[in-house]
Amino acid sequence: MNRRRLRQREEAEKTRWSEIRQVMRKDRFKASALLAGFGFFLLAVSQLIPHDYGFTELGALFTFSVYDLVLAMIGLGIACAMMETHRYFALVVAVFVAILLPMLLFFDPIFVVIRDSALGKVLYLIAPTAVIATGISLWLPGRFRRYGVMVAAAIVAFSFSLFIGLDDFGVGIPSFAMASVLSALWIMLTPAFLLRCFRGPWLVIPARILGSWLVVIAVIVTVSLYVPLPIKVHPDLSADTAVPGADEPPAMQDQGAYGSVDADGPLPSFLQDEPKPDPNAPSVFDSLKTPGIGK
Repeated sequence: MNRRRLRQREEAEKTRWSEIRQVMRKDRFKASALLAGFGFFLLAVSQLIPHDYGFTELGALFTFSVYDLVLAMIGLGIACAMMETHRYFALVVAVFVAILLPMLLFFDPIFVVIRDSALGKVLYLIAPTAVIATGISLWLPGRFRRYGVMVAAAIVAFSFSLFIGLDDFGVGIPSFAMASVLSALWIMLTPAFLLRCFRGPWLVIPARILGSWLVVIAVIVTVSLYVPLPIKVHPDLSADTAVPGADEPPAMQDQGAYGSVDADGPLPSFLQDEPKPDPNAPSVFDSLKTPGIGK
């Protein structure tokens, strides 16, 4: 009985590897692998060969620096690979581009409206929301997934457009933005094309694992970056011991990882009583003068 099961398992593995080899011989897999290899080749050349970076290259590399959105784009690519038809695949990509391009073409007036609206107060939550939405969409079943992925693609594109618009050196360089968009599409389409060649029920479990990771990563990033850190007092300090910064107004205290000093708050004492240099004081270079030369 055990030998029979062993033989059946060996035959199943041979059949599976035979199917994989057949898929790898197809032109669509070769084209997908060529697209992936071409992108990795350009990335390796950019990092290994010392040279001066242009705006196009900086834009392409900038996309990889937004690591949480990069993970979300990979998740969108896996979701595209799981789509039932090519039409839904194309719709996800179309939604991503349809949100991204108008935001970049008319970024200044759109951002002014966003900044003055209620959304302007919570812009720091858009990127984590995009990552969480992508993770949740990978957990949705069947037809709910296709619409959830489209919503996630719109949020990811909106968040990514804010990163590009606010980080293109403030002058709206077209080559920088275009290269960033092409790099984002490469990150999303490369796993989508490769995995779609092997599309099947086996993709559900890896997709849900990645979805769980995306949710956890988004929560960790949000908590670590945007939640104010409590001030810990050493247990040896008594109640009468002064704690640095305890008597300062809230505007001068630490506001978290991205906290800053309020420009409208009072200046600290070391800035108010800054000593002025004495013009009659001897120079520190007087002791370095050589006799007979520095007379």
